[in-house]
Amino acid sequence: MADTDATPAPASPRKRAFALFGGVLAIAAAGYLGYQWIEGSRYVETDNAYVNADAAVVTPLISGAVAEVHATSTQTVHKGDVVMVIDPTDARIALAAAEADYAGALRKARQTIATGRALGATVGERVADISRMQAQVSIAEADVARARLDLDRRQALAADGGVSGEELSSAKTAFATAQGNLAAARAGLAQARAARGSADGQEAANAALTAGTTPETNPEVLAAKARLDQARIDLERTVVRAPVDGVVTQRSVQVGQRVAAGTTVMTVIPVQQAFVDANYKESQLRGVHPGQPVELTADIYGGKVVYHGRVVGFSGGTGSALAVIPAQNATGNWIKVVQRLPVRIALDPAELARHPLRMGLSMDAVIDTRGN
Repeated sequence: MADTDATPAPASPRKRAFALFGGVLAIAAAGYLGYQWIEGSRYVETDNAYVNADAAVVTPLISGAVAEVHATSTQTVHKGDVVMVIDPTDARIALAAAEADYAGALRKARQTIATGRALGATVGERVADISRMQAQVSIAEADVARARLDLDRRQALAADGGVSGEELSSAKTAFATAQGNLAAARAGLAQARAARGSADGQEAANAALTAGTTPETNPEVLAAKARLDQARIDLERTVVRAPVDGVVTQRSVQVGQRVAAGTTVMTVIPVQQAFVDANYKESQLRGVHPGQPVELTADIYGGKVVYHGRVVGFSGGTGSALAVIPAQNATGNWIKVVQRLPVRIALDPAELARHPLRMGLSMDAVIDTRGN
């Protein structure tokens, strides 16, 4: 009878090797997937990142011919350094004219105040003239009354022959003279009152120019002072200074060139305050928020220099939305394109000082989405 319990043949070494390799590969794949699940997804990376800076544009605030240029492209300057000088001749002449106008306005204001005091004295004189003329009118009225009385008495006596015709004629003449004097006195009183009214008007007009002011606070003096201050500022502005610390670039001015106010003559890049604009895909930004740490490398230094920064914030729009000609996605033939949003990253100033960067250089940025 045959033996039915046959022993299975041992597996070949080749099959055992394939089985071992398959097991190792499965373990490696599981480990890689586990790493990606646990650690790999915490980092978001892009090489679409560039150094940027808030460039300061140097523009003269007055027009004139360039007399001196003290800065060239690639030169490092500090805030307040003289980078250009405009010919100050015109500004000095304008300052001298403004000083003369201010002195004239101040003298005129003082003269107006002095005139006010003189007009006050004139009004007092006119008041005295009126009093004097009123007294003269009273005297003339008394003379008329006396002359009338003498005339009436002589006319009564003349009827009886008590006085001569010559006396009667003299009485009539005296009465007429007294009436004339009275009329003249009244005219003088009217003239004195009119003169007083004119003096009052002149005093009031002068007072309107000086009321509540001193020579220094007179409106015309203040206006002249403002023009003088402007002339001084214009003279100071003939010296153009660097607005920030940085590197000069795009210098476009030469000695002898006439520049207008507001013309860009050079740009100063504050490289010590550089930052990075990293353009991440919108799908990468789910876990990104300001304050997260970032590691960066620059193509100019390679991977041996690592910068450490932090996310500052996000741009208000994607690159395509802020382009000169934005995409028109409302057309019929539309293909969805993943958009990129600029993320601003601040750099460590100490690292930036050790390894300076320049505006526009390429960077690689890796954000740790689990960092604080």
